[in-house]
Amino acid sequence: MKSEVHSGAFAPTRRAMIAGVSASLGALAARNAFAQAQMQEKPASPTHAGLTSIHYDIDFKATPQRIYTALLDAKQFAAFTGLPAEIDATPGGAFSLFGGLILGRNIELVENQRIVQAWRPASWEAGVYSIVHFELKPRGTEASLAFDHTGFPAGLYDHLDAGWHSHYWEPMKKYLA
Repeated sequence: MKSEVHSGAFAPTRRAMIAGVSASLGALAARNAFAQAQMQEKPASPTHAGLTSIHYDIDFKATPQRIYTALLDAKQFAAFTGLPAEIDATPGGAFSLFGGLILGRNIELVENQRIVQAWRPASWEAGVYSIVHFELKPRGTEASLAFDHTGFPAGLYDHLDAGWHSHYWEPMKKYLA
């Protein structure tokens, strides 16, 4: 039995709907492929080859609450990174960032003050995690972030350092401005 639409509104054909879904999936796949290429590990410089920790002090023109929410709300995280995110924003909750390229669990969450996560790229061996620690401090209507990434395998400093800047700090500053 055929059903007909008589509302006068445009009703896309099945072929047009399939083409639209295919185009959307193709665009998402291309965006994920681009992100993966951007996140490919690069060799460590000799001066950084043995380093297994990173520390930053970063100022944001946003409140600690806005930064905390942007890091733990999947929709906001996806908005500032441009890639899919799934985040269970509870202690022990799992997350999958950048379309599954980064995985982990929230270890400690102190609302608007601290986020501690077991964090790993999907390319690392199973069971290998590092620790990321975001500590937020108010500065009037703005905030400073003390960030530490510790316990990652030697030789990855340069790759991770570049990734934090290009995939977190720069887009997050634009998003929160």
